[in-house]
Amino acid sequence: MPDFAWMAWTWQTAAFFAVIAGLLALMTLLAVWRPETERVGILRIPTTRGDRLFLTLVGAAFIHLAWLGLVGPSLEWALAASLLYGAAMFRFA
Repeated sequence: MPDFAWMAWTWQTAAFFAVIAGLLALMTLLAVWRPETERVGILRIPTTRGDRLFLTLVGAAFIHLAWLGLVGPSLEWALAASLLYGAAMFRFA
């Protein structure tokens, strides 16, 4: 087992990066199995699945940072808001 102690990783950090890697793998498989086409949604710009994933991750980061600054360190509701934002982004963007 590699020693990652020098990086001060916690299981939460490792889980975060594992989820990102899993999402990238899933998006790659979807692109191979079902080639994507650009669509114009509520943003009024043509986006692909990858674009919507990127916008979802950036938006979730801003939601969490705003939550930390305005509410405090309890992030359960920020996670729920980010998941709703992501679902809306993939459905309507």
